[in-house]
Amino acid sequence: MKDLVLYLAKALVNHPDEVEVNEIPGETASILELRVAKDDLGRIIGKQGRTAKSIRTLLNAAASRTNRKVVLEIVEEK
Repeated sequence: MKDLVLYLAKALVNHPDEVEVNEIPGETASILELRVAKDDLGRIIGKQGRTAKSIRTLLNAAASRTNRKVVLEIVEEK
């Protein structure tokens, strides 16, 4: 799952070298934290959150094959 998010995020942003994905495993669900450059945050979220929602949909479809739940969090650095 981590590789899928990394691939999708790097394809969308202007600074692919600054894309970072951390996985926090749990018993029934995993949390994926996505960090990108501040300039690329809008590209990942998209208009009205459509891009982020699409990434989450793809992630849930891939996770359903392994009977796990995956939560994607887009982390904004301050």
